Amino acid sequence: MVDVILLERVEKLGQMGQVVKVRPGFARNYLLPQKKALRATKENLTYFEKQRTQLEATNLKRKQEAEEVAKKLDGLKVVIVRTAGESGQLYGSVSARDIADAVTEAGVTVERRQIVLDKPIKTLGLHPLRVALHPEVAVTVTANVAQSQEEAEMQAKGVDPARLAEERERAEAAEGAEGGAEAQG
Repeated sequence: MVDVILLERVEKLGQMGQVVKVRPGFARNYLLPQKKALRATKENLTYFEKQRTQLEATNLKRKQEAEEVAKKLDGLKVVIVRTAGESGQLYGSVSARDIADAVTEAGVTVERRQIVLDKPIKTLGLHPLRVALHPEVAVTVTANVAQSQEEAEMQAKGVDPARLAEERERAEAAEGAEGGAEAQG
């Protein structure tokens, strides 16, 4: 384990200024290159204390900017059109990049790494997703994954297009059976 000083809040790890123990690979491959932490040496501790007010001011400014963007983004619904099988299973999946592109088209620029996908989206429907604009600011965006724009509008109203198609087929089959019975009689 390696000791590092956090330069910003890191989810599930700690707040700015905390000295935490992390695995060497996590520090080397993520925290240090992303400038989220410094190795906890005496020199770095004194450097951090000197820079603390400036780092806190920068963090506060970035947080305020993120909160302004959050006001525009919160509750946003984006439509993603994909092909799928009859069961509603997608051919492929919807990635964080697809969602980031759709949100950017809607007028607010977000990066792929800001989209929090717990698991890949592989089915049609409405999928609520977290967008982490800042370590302390996150909003929810809904991805409406459908086969067409019309289907997306139906899903947004709460109508399941697959169930509607099944009911239509059953009704047509029932009419066909009645018509066949009359022709025989």
